[in-house]
Amino acid sequence: MTLLLENISLTIGDVLLVKSFTISIEAGEIVTLMGPSGCGKSSLLAYIAGDLSPPMYGNGHVTLDGVDLVYLPAEQRHVGRLFQDDLLFPHLTVGENLLFGVPRGSLSKRQHLVSEALASAQLEGFEDRDPGTLSSGQRARVALFRALMAKPKPCCWMSRSPSLTLSSGIRCGTMSLRICANAKFPHCWSPMTAKTHRRAGGFSASATRGT
Repeated sequence: MTLLLENISLTIGDVLLVKSFTISIEAGEIVTLMGPSGCGKSSLLAYIAGDLSPPMYGNGHVTLDGVDLVYLPAEQRHVGRLFQDDLLFPHLTVGENLLFGVPRGSLSKRQHLVSEALASAQLEGFEDRDPGTLSSGQRARVALFRALMAKPKPCCWMSRSPSLTLSSGIRCGTMSLRICANAKFPHCWSPMTAKTHRRAGGFSASATRGT
């Protein structure tokens, strides 16, 4: 699986925010978007996902395995995003939060997938827990698996550092891919992008292949 960003640029009004660039991201590869606040990192991810709002506009092709996503609505792009905040639903249990990300089907099968995901996230038996009782690291893991259980194709990470460190030594990035692969989530080897504020200057990107 290959995600190709070709001749991508972003503008706000007549101002060029992100100048044209091209990058190819292979399955298992992590690309980090680096730059200060306001340089267009989040807007680029919104353009990839298909929900970039005016007055911001994007140009260029977003191709996944030969299919240009630019011509598809957001709901048909299957782009997964993990935001800086976990955004768990406070009125739902941990299990119900994960069910929200599982595609429709048999309830018993969906609940079984939730139990498998929690066990893989070292949160076995947390189905009925209130999200408000979890630590920040536990909440981050629930948010991560909720995003992955929707079976996204490319995955976009939005964190304030190159890799989001979770409790128990789990790291969002290369290590999280290993955990998900062991948890029978083969789609976790999709192309991924991450954004960070930890760099002075303008927008830039770097790539690292996961193993």
